[in-house]
Amino acid sequence: MHPYELIKRKRDGGLLEADEIAQFIAGYTEGIIPDYQMAAMCMSIFFNGLTDAELAAWAGAMLRSGEVIDLSDVPALKVDKHSTGGVGDKVSLSLAPLAAACGVPVPMISGRGLGHTGGTLDKLESIPGFRVDLGVERYRELVRTIGCCLIGQTSTVVPADKKLYALRDVTATVDCIPLIASSIMSKKLAEGIDALVLDVKVGSGAFMKTLDDARKLATTMVGIGREMGKKVVAIITDMEQPLGRAIGNSLEAIEAIDMLKGQAPADYTECTMKLTAKMLELGQAAKDETEARARLQAVIDDGSALKKFAQIIEAQGGNPAVLYDYSVFPTARQVVPIPSPVSGYITAIDTEKVGMAAVALGAGRERVDSIIDPAVGFVLEKKVGDKVEKGEPLAMMHINDAARAATIIDRFQSACAFGDEAPTPRPLIIETIE
Repeated sequence: MHPYELIKRKRDGGLLEADEIAQFIAGYTEGIIPDYQMAAMCMSIFFNGLTDAELAAWAGAMLRSGEVIDLSDVPALKVDKHSTGGVGDKVSLSLAPLAAACGVPVPMISGRGLGHTGGTLDKLESIPGFRVDLGVERYRELVRTIGCCLIGQTSTVVPADKKLYALRDVTATVDCIPLIASSIMSKKLAEGIDALVLDVKVGSGAFMKTLDDARKLATTMVGIGREMGKKVVAIITDMEQPLGRAIGNSLEAIEAIDMLKGQAPADYTECTMKLTAKMLELGQAAKDETEARARLQAVIDDGSALKKFAQIIEAQGGNPAVLYDYSVFPTARQVVPIPSPVSGYITAIDTEKVGMAAVALGAGRERVDSIIDPAVGFVLEKKVGDKVEKGEPLAMMHINDAARAATIIDRFQSACAFGDEAPTPRPLIIETIE
């Protein structure tokens, strides 16, 4: 197998055989094929795609690059959720303890931020002491004993994707349906799950900008799951504006805790309830969505969801005091208002621009080796459809580097569009693909 020949063939629109794909991914995982050749292959796939047969081979090779975790000693149906990425999307942090509190085990292997989107692991690590680098045995133990564990990819679980995930982030190959689908499904199918709920985001803050592309990605992943014998449901949700009001790692973790207390913004709460309810249905903990929502509301009202999160945090080395005292989180040196440049209604928010402004603050990565600042970010004061007066705050910016403030304020303001009338509200939950 000569990597150059395979890259050239795919670049020119040719087909790759299953054994060639397996050897290419194995070579990359072992370090025989360097990053620059995998980057070239990813760009070739970006432009030319993968056939169904190639995609099945690629996802299978990714899955078999490491260990597939066995959770057969956990008797209940294990269900996870994955989001394709958005801005302000902190759903996993509240969803996992909610589902676990309802008796559905949640084995969750998550990722870090990609491009303009935030990463679940980065948000969890804003909790002082929280460890996402637990080994497989500890992961299995926590799923078995407390019903949940949230970790990053270990050296033994889908190591090909762990390397490729970071490479795609810095080579402009993140928003590629075959690479997204194979990355997500190989990682999720290695977790030991029985079923999976996918949150496929669509809009200016998502990798899928159009509904057609979102449907294609959702259908592709549901199909991969079906081929692997797993129950997979995809729910397409709106990402034309940030989800909730908090953007940035510790700020989003705080909002997730608020959700478990019943105090979070309505859109974030609804998205979390919809996705978690489907997990309860797939996990046979509720017969339908109505019953599932009632159970979820009950564990919020009686405090057991918050207690479950405390149990998860403590088991993974974190400080559960953050649940009751938000000053325990890292905090920024300055909180600066971002004034509206005009009066009127907010008619649109270019959510990707907002995400990149958060990256410029330090909340995301500009390079693979960038250091995340967990304290920085934005808290939105206004969202699409809200009326604003000139000079009134659009958002509060949490910042540590004051020298960047003026530039980032300009970037945030330029992401917002204004008009004389409020726009027609968009649905948050668009459709379900089963």
